[in-house]
Amino acid sequence: MTSRCFLFSDKAIPRRGNIRSNQQYPKKQKEIKTMKKHSIKLTALVLALVLVAALALTGCGSKSDDGSSDAPVIQIAVPNDTTNEARALLLLQDNGIIKLADGAGITATKNDIVENPYNVEIVETEAAQIPNILQDVDYAVINSNYAINAGLNPVTDSLVIEGSSSAYANILAVKEGNESSDKVKALVAALESQQVVDYINEKYDGSVVSTVENPTDGFDASVDYDALSGETISVAASPTPHAEILEVVKTILAEKNITLDIQVYNDYVVPNTVVEDGTTDANYFQHQPYLDDFNNENGTHIVSVGAIHVEPMGLYGGKQTTLDALSAK
Repeated sequence: MTSRCFLFSDKAIPRRGNIRSNQQYPKKQKEIKTMKKHSIKLTALVLALVLVAALALTGCGSKSDDGSSDAPVIQIAVPNDTTNEARALLLLQDNGIIKLADGAGITATKNDIVENPYNVEIVETEAAQIPNILQDVDYAVINSNYAINAGLNPVTDSLVIEGSSSAYANILAVKEGNESSDKVKALVAALESQQVVDYINEKYDGSVVSTVENPTDGFDASVDYDALSGETISVAASPTPHAEILEVVKTILAEKNITLDIQVYNDYVVPNTVVEDGTTDANYFQHQPYLDDFNNENGTHIVSVGAIHVEPMGLYGGKQTTLDALSAK
């Protein structure tokens, strides 16, 4: 057999049928260049849109035509229950921090804010938990009872505080129909006593303010105290200042051999439910707007028998220690 030698160069030998003339390449290359140009333009367009979106987001802090601000967001925590949130928002409005829609009153929410010059973000939080998150927000509006419980002095530690003429006086409340019972009348007389007024003034030094205009000597002449001797009156209350104030009441009633059972709760629901179901004679923890809202939402039948004191709501500093962030436009 005759052998044959094949010499291969280092260049690939194109197969038959795949050979294309060089004249075809310029057209293909032109198409590729065109595609690259379109791709570059598309990429540039996408980048431009991303940049515009980023600027729009960062631009939420600059001044706009409606008076809102594009300054850095300032977080203010407020109670999340209807009446106390409205109360907090009204406090912020009274101090020029926000403006609410006309007619927004004791049921106002953050949705009623129509002017927000300092770019405030309202952080709705359970009232009892606000002191625990104070360090995580710029400011917080706190009910005085929770502020005192957290070691804050509403008079010296708050940056802004309600006046003593606040419409949110804390009340003694009972089940409707029991207002005229001797137990309730004896409790009211003791709670509206001069002893209690003096205790509030001395103990709280302005952070809790008595609203009793005509203090009693602790007793009601129309009550048959002999018949109540040996009886127990139960009251559901918040720890501070309500349960503390009731300790004074306890000593007054003890003079007539009446025992006061002070039941301490840390929430705003159970004190009303135990009065509604008759488990407890009265409660002392809430203001009238809250009670009205609670009755409407829950179909309960609880009524006030006396306004005892006001706990001015205050604005406290968290990350911010002064009002400077809310004063420079």
